Amino acid sequence: MNRKKWWMAGIILAVVVAVAGCSLPRVTLFGDRDEPLKEYVLEGKDKGKVLLLSIEGTLSDRPQERMVRSRPSTVQQVVAYLRHAEQDPEVKALLLKINSPGGTVTASDILYHEISTYKERTGVKIVVAMMNVATSGGYYIALPADHIVAHPTTITGSIGVIFMRPGVSGFMDKTGLSLEVSKSGAQKDIGSPFRPPTETDAAVFQDLTDALADRFLDLVVRHRQLQPDQRVQIAAAGVYLAEQARELGLVDQIGYLDDAIAKAKAVAGLSADARVVAYRRSKIEDDTIYHPAIRYQGGDLESLLPFLAPLSGAAAADFYYVWPAAAGR
Repeated sequence: MNRKKWWMAGIILAVVVAVAGCSLPRVTLFGDRDEPLKEYVLEGKDKGKVLLLSIEGTLSDRPQERMVRSRPSTVQQVVAYLRHAEQDPEVKALLLKINSPGGTVTASDILYHEISTYKERTGVKIVVAMMNVATSGGYYIALPADHIVAHPTTITGSIGVIFMRPGVSGFMDKTGLSLEVSKSGAQKDIGSPFRPPTETDAAVFQDLTDALADRFLDLVVRHRQLQPDQRVQIAAAGVYLAEQARELGLVDQIGYLDDAIAKAKAVAGLSADARVVAYRRSKIEDDTIYHPAIRYQGGDLESLLPFLAPLSGAAAADFYYVWPAAAGR
C-alpha cells in the first residue's frame, strides 16, 4: 500500500473513531457488550413471563479472541442471562432456542449443569425449541428440559464424543524438522502433535472417549427414560431428522417456534397472552422471537472493516461433544 492509500486509511479510521464518540446516532467502536441487560417484550400483555434465550453456534468456555477485542464465551453469556433471570420472580418458563452443533465436553457439561441448577433453584419450567441443528453438545444442554420441540427440519442426535488433535509429524519428517523431548514418564507427551500416536496412546484416548460417551448416554437415558435397545441405537452417534428423533424418544414434539412458546406457557400455567420476553443489551428495531438473544451493536470496527478476520491459531487438542460436519455454521 503506497503513502497516499495509507493516508486515506488513516482518515477513514479517524472518522470511525469520531463517529463512535457521538451520541446521535449511537455507534460504538467495540460493540455494546458492557451495556447492562435490559428486558424487552416480544409479544403478549398478560402477567407472567416466558424468557426466550437463544444458544447459537459452537459451545465453548473460552472467550472468542478477535484481532482488536475478545467476546465472552458461550458459557459466560448464557450464565449471565440465567443469573439475570433468577432475579425476576415473574419469569415462569424458560424457552431455550438451540441452534448448535455442540462444542467442547466441558463447555457442554457446564451449560447442562447451570441450566439444571437454575431450574432447581427457581422452579421455572424449561422448554427447548430446536432449530436448524441441535446435535451432540447442542442436545446435551437440552436434557434438563421438561419438553423438547424439534423444528420439522431439525437435525439432532450425534450423541457421543470425538477426540480431535492436530498432527504435524508427517510434515516434520518431510521437511527434516525434529523436536528433542525429555520426559519424566513414558506417557508424559501423550497426544503430542510432534510424533505419531502409539498403540498405547490410542488405547488411552479411546478409554477416555468411551468414558465421556457413557456419561452422555447415561444422562440421555435418565432424562429421556429410554429403553436399553434405544440406548444401543443412539450410541452409534448417528444424526436424525425430527420424526426419527421423536420415534427414538429424543424429542417430544415436532413443531415451530410458536408451538414451543405455546407449550412453555401451558407447562408453566400461564395464559395464552402471557408475555414473551428477551434480554438485550441494546434496543433492536423490528425485534421478533427469531432474533438471537445475544447481539453486539453494529458499528464495531470489525463489521466496518470486514477484512479484519478473527485471529486463528493452531487447533487445540480436546474432547468434543460436537457434530464436526455442522461445526462452523
